[in-house]
Amino acid sequence: MTITKNTNGDALEIAIEGRLDTTTAPDLEKEVKDSVEGIKKLTFDMAKLEYISSAGLRVLLASQKIMNKQGEMSVKNANEDIMEIFEVTGFSDILTIE
Repeated sequence: MTITKNTNGDALEIAIEGRLDTTTAPDLEKEVKDSVEGIKKLTFDMAKLEYISSAGLRVLLASQKIMNKQGEMSVKNANEDIMEIFEVTGFSDILTIE
């Protein structure tokens, strides 16, 4: 998995490429925790995300909880497979999906 961060003022976009699963989720979780201080808008760009497991969903949920206290979070460019996982798990009701 490759993580690319782009900060613009108090907005942070994190692009995720590859597979977000049990082995890579801790890396994303650390990146989020290390990067969100002072951030008002967090966006996950999933244009190149191929797969997300329950471990990846947990990181998104934890990120959403952090951002509920300090701003907003959204997910964009999720492909059909990722969207289906969001819908089946109910995450489509929890997350703001662009």
